Amino acid sequence: MTTLQARPGTALLVIDVQNGVVGGAHHRDTVVAHIGSLIERARAEGVPVVWVQHSDDELTQGSQDWAYVPELTRADGEALVHKSYGDSFEATDLEQVLADAAVGHLVVTGAESDACIRSTIHGAFTRGYDVTLVSDAHTAGDKSAWGAPPVDQVIAHTNLYWGFQSAPGRTAEVTETKDVSFAAPA
Repeated sequence: MTTLQARPGTALLVIDVQNGVVGGAHHRDTVVAHIGSLIERARAEGVPVVWVQHSDDELTQGSQDWAYVPELTRADGEALVHKSYGDSFEATDLEQVLADAAVGHLVVTGAESDACIRSTIHGAFTRGYDVTLVSDAHTAGDKSAWGAPPVDQVIAHTNLYWGFQSAPGRTAEVTETKDVSFAAPA
């Protein structure tokens, strides 16, 4: 139902599952395992997997912290988008990568729930994409020392409000890993 013309395809977005981002994240191993299973399913179904990798002053390109976690490996030919802002579309080639693959529906996973995940799902939705957030395949680190709620509440809130998003001609949905469909929303 995307508002993007001639873009019936779906892509799996794997956002910032990097050592320095998810090292101490909430339920890190479970979330990484869920993302791994989605990557396997996407590949088996011929669905593009798009990797997004953040860098900034604290996450220096080429460093161990910048590298993707060892449990997840990008296959030859899978797109890699480098970013330095929360929204994976901002100042990147993500839109072109998705347009070239005729993608209008994104299945979103990764980190961090309250930063790059939130920014990207909103950025995609306002650009006309259908967006499925995988409820048990995104995570964040604890920011309660700076006044944020505990991580489990951040994740729950993100899942809650995303399920109620709406806009003309687009769908927003939340689903668990086991229920993900790579078919475009009807």
